Amino acid sequence: SSSSSSAYGASSSSADKFSDDQIRRMEESIRIRRAAQPIELVRLVKGLEEELSRKRRGLELSQPMKQELANELLQRLKSLKPDSNVTEQREALERWHVEKLEATRKMIAENATLYSTITPQQAEVLKRAIETDWLMLLEEIGLWIPSEVVNQQINDKPVDEQETEEEIIPGQPIPPECHAELHTDYDGAAVRWGLNHHKESATDCCQACLDQAKRAKPGEMKCNIWVYCPSESGCFSPDIYEHKHEECWLKQAEKPRLNFKDKYSESYRSSHPTAPLVVPWISGVVG
Repeated sequence: SSSSSSAYGASSSSADKFSDDQIRRMEESIRIRRAAQPIELVRLVKGLEEELSRKRRGLELSQPMKQELANELLQRLKSLKPDSNVTEQREALERWHVEKLEATRKMIAENATLYSTITPQQAEVLKRAIETDWLMLLEEIGLWIPSEVVNQQINDKPVDEQETEEEIIPGQPIPPECHAELHTDYDGAAVRWGLNHHKESATDCCQACLDQAKRAKPGEMKCNIWVYCPSESGCFSPDIYEHKHEECWLKQAEKPRLNFKDKYSESYRSSHPTAPLVVPWISGVVG
């Protein structure tokens, strides 16, 4: 009795929180939501699914039919060379696929008999299976061929990364005394400007530096740095000039200092958009 009274009290307390108009609106909202549920549509869809499932079960290929197909496919594969690869096997099965589909369509059109164990109804099922569920048909008869593995060489280098193969410098081999350094640009006071001083090779440029040092008079700067542009498209430099192929700069520095080595930094290229990734110059310190 006490529990009943307590429950009634709680119910009365909840009801007291809402007016009659609010309760009426909530009941109307519940009724509208229930009416909006597509109960009939859900029931209809379930019915269609059950009917479709029954038809599928009734139209499955018979076991003898599957065995006949499996034997044909195995014979087709056995006709290939022992060392045939996955691609050749797939091509053989695809040829069988096309031929069998044509034969089945012809059989249905002429109302002929393809197998002693097949019925006209199963002939239609076979045609649909070959037309639309070819891979599923292979699985049903127990035949599975793995996907071919294609080994591709992946270039995972940055887009502007260049190959690090040993470079071939045109012209004569550079003598050891030239101390040639690829992708290097040394700073120094210009003994001979390269804009109008071209040499056919880095070796010739180095030799020009050595010769100038020997001929220099007392008090004149002696070349101890040579800088050469081997690129046919010219060489980048952050000055106002256009530096062309075969430019040969002769320089002098008491303590040779690098301008650039190997690659221009990312920050430098950001502020100099025309700068390439790799330093194009060849340089050497002699004497």
